Amino acid sequence: MHSSRSRSLLGLLVLLAATGLGCKKSGGGASGDASAPLRLGFFPNITHAQALVGHVEGAFAKEPGIGQLEVKQFNAGPAAMEALAAGSLDVSYVGTGPAINTYLKAGKELRVIAGAVNGGAVLVTHSARSAAELKGKKVASPQLGNTQDIALRHWLKQQGLTAASEPGSDVQVVPMSNPDILGQYLQGGIEGAWVPEPWGARMVAEGGGQILVDERDLWPQRRFSTTVIVTTKKALETRRPQLAALLRVHVRLTERWRSDPDGFASAVNAAFGKLTSKPLAPAVLKAAFSRLEPSLDPEPAALAQAAQNAQALGYLSSDDISGMVDLSLLNEVRAAPPQ
Repeated sequence: MHSSRSRSLLGLLVLLAATGLGCKKSGGGASGDASAPLRLGFFPNITHAQALVGHVEGAFAKEPGIGQLEVKQFNAGPAAMEALAAGSLDVSYVGTGPAINTYLKAGKELRVIAGAVNGGAVLVTHSARSAAELKGKKVASPQLGNTQDIALRHWLKQQGLTAASEPGSDVQVVPMSNPDILGQYLQGGIEGAWVPEPWGARMVAEGGGQILVDERDLWPQRRFSTTVIVTTKKALETRRPQLAALLRVHVRLTERWRSDPDGFASAVNAAFGKLTSKPLAPAVLKAAFSRLEPSLDPEPAALAQAAQNAQALGYLSSDDISGMVDLSLLNEVRAAPPQ
């Protein structure tokens, strides 16, 4: 297992180097030019709920002070963080795993400036009713090194099971995109997957699966950050007014979710359907949102634990994320009178 994981990690590090991670140019490109479009990244997952609604309803684009906006969609965190570190993205909704990885490998330039969503990640299986029953089977994650990939491999390790992307370990962990995970699961190509919502709820509803692990059960008070908003130190210095405008919308959308969860879930589904051409069935939407909660504040203890888990798996040489969270702009936005 060690050699296969080392090869996977070597390949990841080569990719990071090629795209600019590991150098201190994470605020490069046009991010230092306040007149340039603000480039926002997010994923078409309901764990990026505020981003989905803010983009599709036009709330971000219409917000005074945000200026021109370019929105870019990604499938998983590492790809978005490569873009951020290479200077082709200014701010992004992303999972904690890739954010931590980028902070530690790209000169500690990344900054978490707000929380977004807690919960909403599950391990769904066809027949396995325990960790032991996963032995000899193939399980998927959205991308090597992403938040759910780290959670899956850490959990397997805690259960005394080895994991690698090639055959030969106790459990073969195969990274693939969320749509491919669902397709492979429905075809019987994999036993299960650790995925963000709504993919878990879809696997259960469409594939007759079951939730073997609800990740909330692994964290104190069942709270852990699934999605945060990140930018770079340089962007915070040079594009602060635009980022403040973005956060104003994010705060309003988060409050809207809290005050009207059913209505907001419907708005998320409408946005999800527009972006993916397949809105969720009402039962799937309800199940997925039952495992999500809005949160403006990152969970610092959970972030620190996530960094420790990634280091223990060999993804990181250090778990020191002190300085990664900067909520100064969020606090300014929350304290300012409504515009």
